[in-house]
Amino acid sequence: MVLPCCYLAPVSHYSAFYRAEEVQLEVCDHFSKQTLRNRCWIDSPSGALALTVPVVKTEGKTLMRDIRISDHGNWRHQHWIALESSYRQSPFFEYYADDFAPFYEKKWEYLADYNEELMMLVASLLDLSKPVTRTTLYESDAFAQLPAFDGRPYYQMFASRHGFLPDLSIVDLLFNLGPEGVLWL
Repeated sequence: MVLPCCYLAPVSHYSAFYRAEEVQLEVCDHFSKQTLRNRCWIDSPSGALALTVPVVKTEGKTLMRDIRISDHGNWRHQHWIALESSYRQSPFFEYYADDFAPFYEKKWEYLADYNEELMMLVASLLDLSKPVTRTTLYESDAFAQLPAFDGRPYYQMFASRHGFLPDLSIVDLLFNLGPEGVLWL
């Protein structure tokens, strides 16, 4: 299965990952702004919150694998504070915090490398071991191949305030359900 190379991808992305025998990350497509390639959605006390990794502006069409992360602003610190504020009271945040913290301390040059390393961390935390490679040529619209979220609700910290929010970032499932999150995939 070919999957898009996303920042803390949504649950549906990992559901496809779970069902695939092998995975290829699509890194030869053209980068598009305002997509899950550099954005994820988490739960927060006021509802869904977007976290966006800033990227260096490029001229024309640029392949995903060539997109550089910008150090403009203090985005790493802001993302970590948002994750901590939203999930520190969740059942498994403390259990996984030390695994995720280095991703918000170290500087990464390429967005595809950053996303892939995060994906491999999540896969290992959910015990999803399978071959993962990168595309070498543009394969297809990987976003179009993703299955829709099946809508099965799971425990979310702020559901009593704004209801269940479907298909948030995988960290929502992981921080709320821990290793049992794999049962929702």
